[in-house]
Amino acid sequence: MTDLIARRIRQDVQSMHAYAIQDSRGLIKLDAMENPHTLPPELRRQLGERLAELALNRYPGDRVNDLRRALAAHAGMPDGFDIMLGNGSDELISLLAMACDVPGASILAPLPGFVMYGMSAQLQGLKFIGVDLTPDFELDERAMLAAIEQHRPSVVYLAYPNNPTANLWDDAVIERIVTAAPGLVVIDEAYQPFAGRSYIDRVAKHPHVLLMRTMSKFGLAGVRIGYMMGPRQLIAEVDKVRPPYNISVLNCEAALFALAHQDEFARQAEDIRRQRQVIQAVLAAMPQVKAWPSDANMILVRVPDAAKAFDGMKSRGVLVKNVSKMHPLLANCLRLTVGTAGENERMLAALQASL
Repeated sequence: MTDLIARRIRQDVQSMHAYAIQDSRGLIKLDAMENPHTLPPELRRQLGERLAELALNRYPGDRVNDLRRALAAHAGMPDGFDIMLGNGSDELISLLAMACDVPGASILAPLPGFVMYGMSAQLQGLKFIGVDLTPDFELDERAMLAAIEQHRPSVVYLAYPNNPTANLWDDAVIERIVTAAPGLVVIDEAYQPFAGRSYIDRVAKHPHVLLMRTMSKFGLAGVRIGYMMGPRQLIAEVDKVRPPYNISVLNCEAALFALAHQDEFARQAEDIRRQRQVIQAVLAAMPQVKAWPSDANMILVRVPDAAKAFDGMKSRGVLVKNVSKMHPLLANCLRLTVGTAGENERMLAALQASL
């Protein structure tokens, strides 16, 4: 088997690490930026009845186009734009790398950032250029513009807000980066339900900009629906590399049901924003903790010893994300997902006891 792997599996793949998912059984799960709320019992019953009527023996059909139209209306998609769906944003990121794989192509993104930007480039055989943020996790405008001028990337990713730092970057800096980019710019608004601003009102000004969102943070992480909007001709080209039937009938119908009840999900998002304020106030009173402002459903904190704090919190039944090894700028940092009021209370108590 070792010889088979050595001969038939790409060398760079052999040297990679698979995306790790932490075992959360028996723990309060605050490591993956999931919406902690479930649907009320009556809506769960209605959803179950609706899913039970689906023809699971048939491939997905035109119902997927109903979802595309519903998401376009929900997002306020500009005129002249189109929308494509992915099995989560991860698939869209991979499809973009595939579609943009021309000779000499590269992908550029700030670091620390979402790991899939770099991974998609590597798996497609593209060069990835990571540009460090400032120590306070702002865009380093000079470094970004210099890297764009030097490498002329095919794709620039700007997460708005960023993961794992949870902040929105300066709009004027973003505009200068967008203007300088010679290829595509993808504004990734995965955490838009919790952010104070959106790029949707500016996206139509730039013919090379795509706007990407997901229903995972909306409240459907288990449903796996990502979507990307952009100029119709550009979306049509990227959509050519999308696998057929990539959105299951179950996922499609669950997403349509959620959009029909978006007031409930908006209420949940509002509760998460309120809980975020509560957490930040408590963290501000912890002298050993530095917490950064957040426009997402997560908060980045620096503690004296991230490994000790992570293990201590886990032993107290709370699972968060230790991001301290992801990038030097994240030394001794933990990422805390905002949960329910009760979960957050236990999380903060576990953190305080683990310092």
